[in-house]
Amino acid sequence: MDTTTPSLALHPFTVDDAERLLSGEVDPRDGWEGGYSFTEEPELLREFVAAVRASGDPAPFGPYLVHLLDGDAAGAAVGGVNLFGPLSDDGVIEFAFALVPAARGRGLAVSVVREAIALARANGARTVRAEAEISNLPARRVLEHVGMAEHIRTDDSITYEIRF
Repeated sequence: MDTTTPSLALHPFTVDDAERLLSGEVDPRDGWEGGYSFTEEPELLREFVAAVRASGDPAPFGPYLVHLLDGDAAGAAVGGVNLFGPLSDDGVIEFAFALVPAARGRGLAVSVVREAIALARANGARTVRAEAEISNLPARRVLEHVGMAEHIRTDDSITYEIRF
């Protein structure tokens, strides 16, 4: 089931979606704004299918496509978020997010990250973490804006977290 805000929909990516794309059946909504599509990276699709078959469906965790809403309909995808579940025994989950260049700079990433955190929390997470490269100042600002705090720093990256 999609998670929606007034402007965005997070659509859980499923094995059926991956297998459909791998077979060559492409829906216009599969394409990302700016021309990117998962069909350009079939190895990611195959890895996702193999992981689900080996470990089971991670739902409600796992990958989500982020679509802009056009009225009640989802338009082209503008990014994705992946909740790397299942939860650890102590309730920790990590996530990653990305938006296509055409969707950046409009505040959408803040909404995406807030929804990812809310989804994780609603499904039992007590701590949510995300990593950003030190050089990726826009991602770091988004994570800080939503209330995540620095947890671990290496020479290359910072892991942020929020606890409930």
